[in-house]
Amino acid sequence: MNFKKPLILFFAILLIAAGFGSGFYFGKLQIPPSPIEGVINQELGKPEGVDFSLFWDAWRKLDEQFVNHQKLDFQKMIYGAISGMVKSFDDPYTVFFNPEQGKKFVEDVKGSFEGIGAEIGQRKGQLLIIAPLEGTPAQKAGLRPGDKIIKINEKITTDLTVDEAVNLIRGPKGTDVTLTIFRDEWVESKDITITRATIEVPSLKWELLVSTGEAGGKDSDIVHIKLYHFSEKASSDFKKAAAEILKSQAKKIILDLRGNPGGYLEISQDIASWFLEKGQIVAIEDFGLKSEKEEFRANGNAKFLEWPLVILINQGSASASEILAGALRDNRGVKLIGEKTFGKGSVQELAELKGGSSLKITVAKWLTPKGVSINEQGLEPDIKIEMTEKDFEEGKDSQLDKAVEVIKEMR
Repeated sequence: MNFKKPLILFFAILLIAAGFGSGFYFGKLQIPPSPIEGVINQELGKPEGVDFSLFWDAWRKLDEQFVNHQKLDFQKMIYGAISGMVKSFDDPYTVFFNPEQGKKFVEDVKGSFEGIGAEIGQRKGQLLIIAPLEGTPAQKAGLRPGDKIIKINEKITTDLTVDEAVNLIRGPKGTDVTLTIFRDEWVESKDITITRATIEVPSLKWELLVSTGEAGGKDSDIVHIKLYHFSEKASSDFKKAAAEILKSQAKKIILDLRGNPGGYLEISQDIASWFLEKGQIVAIEDFGLKSEKEEFRANGNAKFLEWPLVILINQGSASASEILAGALRDNRGVKLIGEKTFGKGSVQELAELKGGSSLKITVAKWLTPKGVSINEQGLEPDIKIEMTEKDFEEGKDSQLDKAVEVIKEMR
């Protein structure tokens, strides 16, 4: 796979598990530079003013007194110490990988996956479903955005990172995993057993809508474009769909980003360019005090610049989806309809360490063109419409119906 610009990879890893949504720079594999300013002992990387004697005192006590001394693995102790240090950052997307985990991570980014096809994330320490992807075992099992993951195969998830949870949920196709799920509408949690499979998700589909707002007809000028994720082929797929739409009777667009967990920033930027003037800001990358902000701008043909447009969002809209929705609202005042988005707006880089270990480190945050942070905030809809249990049971899409109602009045 050709990694371009930042991959907004939500490393739930497609749970595949399936994952396209944190910011992730691949290709910036880094060996820690030396010398490091302010460091006295370069070999140990000991910063000035930091006393490591407590660490070594604890190490010595364990080595001397632990009852099963034969089970002590000094290398695993080092890995555990680093993992603990990383967890103290309280950032679910900054993670330490030992050599085995690091190798698997790189293979996951480049290869194919087997799992349940649900993007997971973490909010206030709680693991939850961001989005079950289209046509996957997770979707067929009835998982929904916002579902809380209480257990994975009887293992309580309280202290698990996103990546640790992913490793438990993933597995060979044909095997089962049981998730204990709690949903706000439920009185108690439920066990849901899902059979893993090879995950293949389409990038998008589109259709003209009938005048009643129900999908499937051909007598309307409203086109419904459903973007499932910002994969590498989504840009070319959107270009093909756009050519067909431009030849159709369509004059208005409902852009559906519900359940879209993200993907490549570059793809989000390309698709935004169909709706914006060339040069308008799509997203801003904020590195904090480390360096200047970087702007990503529209670079396309603006074929849909004048078309009436509304956007559907929900809790499963994350990362690249939030960037696209924020860009179109900030630049064009496009109405967002549905539910508040997840709030995944950070960028990760992978740094190599000695012996094949690595760190996935959060290095920046995404801002909308008006400078609003997405991370942990999400985007509030302009028109809030929540899907109810009754809607799901009856197969009713009240959010899409509202979008049709709104766009009908637009000229």
